[in-house]
Amino acid sequence: MTKRQESKYKIDRRMGENIWGRPKSPVNRREYGPGQHGQRRKGKVSDYGVQLRAKQKLKGFYGNISEKQFRGIYKDANRLRGDTGELLIGLLERRLDAVVYRAKFVPTVFASRQFVSHGHVMVNGKRVNVPSYRVREGDVVSVREKSRQMALVLEAAQSAERDTPDYLEVDHDKMTAKFVRIPAFADVPYAAHMEPNLVVEFYSRS
Repeated sequence: MTKRQESKYKIDRRMGENIWGRPKSPVNRREYGPGQHGQRRKGKVSDYGVQLRAKQKLKGFYGNISEKQFRGIYKDANRLRGDTGELLIGLLERRLDAVVYRAKFVPTVFASRQFVSHGHVMVNGKRVNVPSYRVREGDVVSVREKSRQMALVLEAAQSAERDTPDYLEVDHDKMTAKFVRIPAFADVPYAAHMEPNLVVEFYSRS
């Protein structure tokens, strides 16, 4: 198992949930956390602990992005008018690596980040290699023609493991995905229960 896979599955085990809904997740076989103390009985978790866990789970889902970057997205959401939790989800789903993952161009969000970084993705016909690039409504994300026959791309497109959400118009023959609209929290197909309101409460403490 590669270091990247170990890290990915460690998030699942730490959360005690299969947050991406993948059949290979170790949580499908054992529900305790990683490490020698993972099987200890857990006591009552404080409000802060519940909020921290919600933040770690949401941050982990998007490839365990850095705390600095995640906090920056929260601050952007907090500056906008409206429900901060809803806006936070909308901003996360606008990340280019999230769009590539949701469009099923690659099998995992970790693979998506690497795929974008290596220059395999274009936005409106121009190559973009920044995973955190924020797409807008109407943008068309596509896989570069010479990258469309890569094994992981073919595997992801044919996988029945997950569906593409309706805020994307995806054409797997052309390997394009149009970002139709910014989704509401209820529109986003999370495999595990997410609680953005608790994430907002977590950051509101400081």
